Amino acid sequence: MTQAIRFHTFGSPDVLHLETIDVGAPGPGQVRLRHHAIGVNFIDTYQRSGLYPLPLPSGLGQEGAGVVEAVGEDVTGFRIGDRVAYAGGAPGAYAETRLLGTEKLLHLPPGVDFDQAACIMLQGMTVEYLIRRLYRVEPGQTVLWHAAAGGVGQIAVQWLAALGVDVIGTVGSADKAERALALGCRHVINYREEDVVARVREITQGQGVPVVYDSVGKDTFDMSLDCLARRGLFVSFGNASGAVPPFSPLLLAQKGSLLFTRPRLGDYTATRAELEASAGELFARIADGSIRVAPSRCYPLAQAAAAHRDLESRATSGSIILQP
Repeated sequence: MTQAIRFHTFGSPDVLHLETIDVGAPGPGQVRLRHHAIGVNFIDTYQRSGLYPLPLPSGLGQEGAGVVEAVGEDVTGFRIGDRVAYAGGAPGAYAETRLLGTEKLLHLPPGVDFDQAACIMLQGMTVEYLIRRLYRVEPGQTVLWHAAAGGVGQIAVQWLAALGVDVIGTVGSADKAERALALGCRHVINYREEDVVARVREITQGQGVPVVYDSVGKDTFDMSLDCLARRGLFVSFGNASGAVPPFSPLLLAQKGSLLFTRPRLGDYTATRAELEASAGELFARIADGSIRVAPSRCYPLAQAAAAHRDLESRATSGSIILQP
């Protein structure tokens, strides 16, 4: 038996409850993993609220790190005692232990601890595909990254700065502005006090940026379009403020033959080779010091609802984790 967060209806964080469940023995191709740390991400809030509906009742969470405590038949490459981490697959990370297929499982290198892994696997591999494969950002370019002090933003700013990219980051407070600058942003715009579009145009001498990375959604949609250079790319990869409203493709033409994409990590780590390459690139950036990461807040597993409230209210800066 193990403790796990479950929900039986969609709604506010109050629908999350700690329950006792029977995990059982791993089946063919599976391991039983004992979590040491569990990542909390915006996608978890989308699934809990019903924006991304799941079959109910359901567990929650797509990212964790821990130790293999049992292996099923036909498992190769993993054994009891291995330090591992994962991101993606079926929800169920908010638990002391869980069964997991090895297709998403990765060995942790010695230099990455459980807390780091739980707050960097999903977010770090997201950054990898966004800046190295979806749009390969080059040294000397200037990009706009919304929520630069958030969990994904902090990883992205460090990585981009190490590549020689000038990052314009948006934030919502003076404290977050200081954090974003310390991480490597060349320019920081407090959207509560400044006109984001006017500042971006000023910084880029009227040209706009070639790419905008936007995980905020509804609140930043219009400004993101207006910050782009002609033939620029709008990368919409989150809905922190709500879903982007429906729009006509003609709008993209009117604003400069713009491109728009709504990607997801699973399509960039769909094969084992892609998954290992993405994680390997991420681990290499941690090893060479390009990225330094640690959770900004840690919550006991039983306080998952509080973690969701803080995340959705934007009271947090950086990554947050649960600890069983």
